[in-house]
Amino acid sequence: MSVPSPTHCPYCALQCAMTLTPTVRPDVVDAASDAAPAPVTVAGRDFPTNRGGLCKKGWTSAELLRAPSRLGAPLVRGADGALHETGWDEALDLVAASVRRISAESGADAVGVFGGGGLTNEKAYLLGKFARLAIGTSRIDYNGRYCMSSAAAAGNRAFGVDRGLPFPLEDLDGASTILLLGTNVAETMPPFIGHLAGAQAAGGLIVVDPRRTATARLTEEGRGLHVQPAPGTDLALLLGLIHIVIAERLVDADYVATRTVGFEAVRRSVASWWPERVQSVTGVAALTLRRLARRLAGGGNTYILTGRGVEQHVDGTDTATAAINLALLLGLPGRQGSGYGTLTGQGNGQGGREHGQKCDQLPGYRKIVDPEARAHVARVWGVHPDTIPGPGVPAVELLQSLGRPGGVRALLVHGSNLVVSSPNVAAVREGLAALDLLVVCDFFLSETAALADVVLPITQWAEEEGTMTSLEGRVIRRRRAIAPPAGVRDELWILAELARRLGCVATFDTDPELVFEELRLASEGGIADYSGIDYQLLDSGAPAYWPYPRGSAGTPRLFADRFAHPDGLARLVAVSVREFARPKPGDGEVTLVTGRLLEHYQSGAQTRRVPELLDAQPAAFASMHPATAERLGIADGDPVELTNPRGTVHCVARLSPDIRPDAVFVPFHYGDEQAANLLTSDAVDPISAMPEFKTNVVRITRLVEAGVPA
Repeated sequence: MSVPSPTHCPYCALQCAMTLTPTVRPDVVDAASDAAPAPVTVAGRDFPTNRGGLCKKGWTSAELLRAPSRLGAPLVRGADGALHETGWDEALDLVAASVRRISAESGADAVGVFGGGGLTNEKAYLLGKFARLAIGTSRIDYNGRYCMSSAAAAGNRAFGVDRGLPFPLEDLDGASTILLLGTNVAETMPPFIGHLAGAQAAGGLIVVDPRRTATARLTEEGRGLHVQPAPGTDLALLLGLIHIVIAERLVDADYVATRTVGFEAVRRSVASWWPERVQSVTGVAALTLRRLARRLAGGGNTYILTGRGVEQHVDGTDTATAAINLALLLGLPGRQGSGYGTLTGQGNGQGGREHGQKCDQLPGYRKIVDPEARAHVARVWGVHPDTIPGPGVPAVELLQSLGRPGGVRALLVHGSNLVVSSPNVAAVREGLAALDLLVVCDFFLSETAALADVVLPITQWAEEEGTMTSLEGRVIRRRRAIAPPAGVRDELWILAELARRLGCVATFDTDPELVFEELRLASEGGIADYSGIDYQLLDSGAPAYWPYPRGSAGTPRLFADRFAHPDGLARLVAVSVREFARPKPGDGEVTLVTGRLLEHYQSGAQTRRVPELLDAQPAAFASMHPATAERLGIADGDPVELTNPRGTVHCVARLSPDIRPDAVFVPFHYGDEQAANLLTSDAVDPISAMPEFKTNVVRITRLVEAGVPA
């Protein structure tokens, strides 16, 4: 009899609860074929975040478990230049020997590790330990640098802690006003919109986005307000709102006086951002700005939530900081029924950055340069603190060093599709081609895996045990429902086997629960303290929000009494618009905005293999305003070319009045010549090292040559 397994969706950070019921015996490994049914059925499960609902991606997630294109054995590139199947011992021996040789010739930092925000907490933790002890490299970072780093940096400097939502998601149900800045939750995490119903009913859903997205349309019919600023002007918009709040004496003066520092500097910094000036920069009417500020300050339960649209910029940290400043001036963070938060995108974007994948962090969100932090983690690992390398370099800088003198010569990639998701993709491709060794762990032959020297096939979510941490800082259980195919292996096993071959004497457990027990100890006393959580607690269904020190009941809501700085006060940080932070469109140019679609996730390496999802959105497109298209001589459905000095993208034109005439939207889920990130800049925010994904200048041309792919 098949036993249902309660688990969570493998995609976004909403981590919708689902139940998997095997259609075959859970211990049976069936071969992949076009005719084979999915080995499990998927049902929604009642849970506070999704309340039984799932999106298209969740409902179809089981189709990938036995997809015909799934990798079933290690692949090694032969002398003929092609990838060939080989045994696990042969593949791992090759990787270990190459890593030893490169480290001996060029030092341990010549070997890099690139992780992912979809790895379980156990994998993320062990990957950081593996990089620093088994390889001895400081060169580790992960794709969360593309997703959450600006919001994290802003949260850390304002609050002293980085947790996406410092309150349970269901708190939003009681809101009368919700401001969504740069996020399209109706497409990226559809069950989320159920939590917006209260604000909609009160006419208080406010969406800031240069496109009239599915989320923006939720404000129609008197349910709220859509504000449509010019791309790249979010910081100016927020400074203008702060100006109005101060000028019209809408500040919560008692809260600011007793719970914050830095007000005078912020007051001075926004003095020149009067509404009419903001209108001239953003295109948002001064009357609308005043209406928005007054609504936010009008009492009731108010939340401000940010997303990647305002964070993936060279000034993303300052923009997120301005949003936090606005929230603090209104007295929202830590107040019951109100708050500020940021919406994590990747499935384990929160937990993935807490336990050692980031170049500057050790488990528990400890700073790698802190002697006490190093000593604590070293005790858990059974090594001397000096054994642990110092800080490395963030993702973009790591990738820029590939194949260069003194840079990274070998790269191990876990849970990331670099040649689709990274900025300035052409440069990344060149860097990967210059490596002595590229090793990729994946389920499928992704665009990055296709370039690798060694490809290691790994288990998927329904075939493994572990934990994830959702966008609200809640630690949840991932449970195994079926056995994996015979030829694939769990990454915990892969890391342990490689560590053994590299002669590392530290312990590398392969049992996820044992790894989590070690993670608990390593995190204890840190900002992200998991020491009071164990599998038994999680299996009981009890909510587990970090920090969860040993002996406590966890922390569903942060900041009720104090913030995480030593004096308990939040920091209001003055920020300013850098006039030349990014290029501005010239004649015949528009601003490229990239983003997600309902049907696809991240680089599309998984969702583009699900027929139902691919059929709905089979290829990239360029969404532009009809006025823009007319000016350029482009009709709906025409093949077009988008170009700038970094690269060229081919796709088809879609005309829509839902986007501003000065912008074009291209989804980033596609590879090859349709990869939107061929056009994006690898310039980064100076604080967070977040790349500039959202506002890049392009030219659009109608293609007329025969045979050009559309």
